[in-house]
Amino acid sequence: MTFTHDNHSQQSRASLNRRVAIQAGAVGIFGFGMNHLAALRAESPSQPTAKAKSCIFIFLSGGLSQHDSFDLKPNAVDDIRGDFQPISTRTPGLQICEHLPMLAERSQLWSLCRSLTHGSNEHSAGHHIMMTGRSKMPAGFNPSRPMPADHPSIAAIAGAVTKSRNNLPPALALPERLIHNSGRVIPGQFAGTMGPRRDPWFIEASPFHNRSYGAYPTHDFDHQERGDKDSRVFQAPNMALPDWLAEPRLSNRLNLLRELENQRRALGRAAETQSLDVHRESATSLLTHSKVQWAFDVTDADQKEQERYGKNSFGWSLLMARRLVEVGVNLVQVNLGNNETWDTHGNAFPHLKDKLFPPTDRAVSALLDDLHQRGMLDDTLIVMAGEFGRTPKISLLAQHYALPGRDHWGAVQTVFFAGGGVQGGRVIGSSDNLGAYPDRDPQTPENMAATIYRALGLPQTTAWHDSLDRPHYIYHGDPIPGLM
Repeated sequence: MTFTHDNHSQQSRASLNRRVAIQAGAVGIFGFGMNHLAALRAESPSQPTAKAKSCIFIFLSGGLSQHDSFDLKPNAVDDIRGDFQPISTRTPGLQICEHLPMLAERSQLWSLCRSLTHGSNEHSAGHHIMMTGRSKMPAGFNPSRPMPADHPSIAAIAGAVTKSRNNLPPALALPERLIHNSGRVIPGQFAGTMGPRRDPWFIEASPFHNRSYGAYPTHDFDHQERGDKDSRVFQAPNMALPDWLAEPRLSNRLNLLRELENQRRALGRAAETQSLDVHRESATSLLTHSKVQWAFDVTDADQKEQERYGKNSFGWSLLMARRLVEVGVNLVQVNLGNNETWDTHGNAFPHLKDKLFPPTDRAVSALLDDLHQRGMLDDTLIVMAGEFGRTPKISLLAQHYALPGRDHWGAVQTVFFAGGGVQGGRVIGSSDNLGAYPDRDPQTPENMAATIYRALGLPQTTAWHDSLDRPHYIYHGDPIPGLM
């Protein structure tokens, strides 16, 4: 596993990672969280004091089909209805897909918004919209790479305006950055206009594989049936300190000093204000604290606990998220699937039925159970969404896929909410008879983001401040009414 602090171009990001990321379970003295330490916090004296509440933001990169999951249209014609049947949940009148039976049994713990809408059908723009909670695209937006003028992600904002409750950063993302198999680094997951020092802290649990999708190693697949097999291994970090970091006479290591000087220049003025002793002490505390080790070491958890979540990247990621919230992290973004895993243009129904829904159903249900049984669900909001929904009409791209699927559709999607004050068994809004557009109570990404910020205890006046001390207010909509 590597811990990375990403910059806003692929070239500079790779260069910085080489300097500050330490492979095989170590943390760079500056790279693990300059923007999460006390000195940088001191740059924002006006930040509000948030309540001790948390959020787990589950992101389904590629776009979950609303028709085939939480907003089925059983009375529509065949090429809209699809292959799946609705089943009843514990909530009278509320039905979801037959291949989500565990979530159906727990409907008293979650609610749906079936009317979230935005104006883009393009992957990169959709990611940016949903991960930042901003529908209007920034000037100079580049779908192929993050840009300095991008809006900051919800995770980056939470990291800037909520207070750390331990020696971990207040917000982070796992188990990997979102990167397309073309090498395109997906915009919207970084800090944008806040500056690269406030990028979220990314926990990368395995090297990126350029063709395989899904919950490796047990539910990986290839959308285009090319026969690829994912060889990735999900691994928790080795939390032991490397020998060179434990060595007291660091000043005698000329190569290390050279690296530290490079890090100082790369990370800017705030890094220069801190002594080496402060960073070394923080890194040592982070790496050796038993609770931190426990939070990350999910592949060594009790076998029954692993089996409840699923022994795959989806299950381990949500187990890690629950543990991180338990030790005091305020917001955890969990990317369930890289390489736009949920982009079901073709072969949609077998892949959803066999590869995507089973590990998601199991892992999210286990997360709900654990938070509920620990008395943490009321203080932990769970949000699950993708960058957009899918088209009402089923189509076949015969040149790429053997079986049909659905295309991109920003006009409506269903967003899943649980915990954090959400009243279970509710449905906010609706789509029309075709599942094409909102029919009642349309909601926006701004409303979704505002719901997250309120669950974190952030007042409407909350702002982050730039280098000129100008305030940038984080609310651009109201929390979704009727959820809480």
